[in-house]
Amino acid sequence: MKIEDTPEAWDVVESRHRFSGHIIKVITDTVRMPGDEVADRDYVVHPGSVAVLALDDHDRVLMIRQYRHPTRHLMWELPAGIRDVEGEPLVTTAARELAEEAGYRADTWHTLTDLRSSPGMSDERIRVFLARGLSKIPDEENGFVQRHEEIGMPVEWVPLTDAVEKALMGMIHNSPAVAGILAAYAASVEGFALLRPADAPEA
Repeated sequence: MKIEDTPEAWDVVESRHRFSGHIIKVITDTVRMPGDEVADRDYVVHPGSVAVLALDDHDRVLMIRQYRHPTRHLMWELPAGIRDVEGEPLVTTAARELAEEAGYRADTWHTLTDLRSSPGMSDERIRVFLARGLSKIPDEENGFVQRHEEIGMPVEWVPLTDAVEKALMGMIHNSPAVAGILAAYAASVEGFALLRPADAPEA
């Protein structure tokens, strides 16, 4: 069989709306299974998100640390954000998040990897971009005001090889960070020549 995820939609007998929050909602679908059985499947509807693996000329990854209340942890992550502007190109969303959360812009963008964060319980899609050719945005040009978890959020530069080691040793747990770090390390073997363009279509 071809090792590639493919679209497929099984018959939904009934769909029930359980909850709507600020960002997500929860749905229960009764799905017709093989053998003509039906089963309930609860899942979170999510608008999707983007993340940025920003890599400087010294092969260092830009990482931020943010409090994540559901995990009760301060977690090392990549700059990231929700797809909250209708019709906006994903790379534009990613560039905005890199500027707002870390204060950097990039000259070169590629699609690094696409993720489904937890496909058994959510439809969330995450696109991780590789950003290079970085430059610091002067403070007077960056009008973003940090709020809530973003207040006092540190920015650190981590050598890519060290980041790989920390991911493999269980010191970094954020899924787009782990996936982005490992993907960047793998892609660097070919000099990033095999990466898709920033506007590559999503499956």
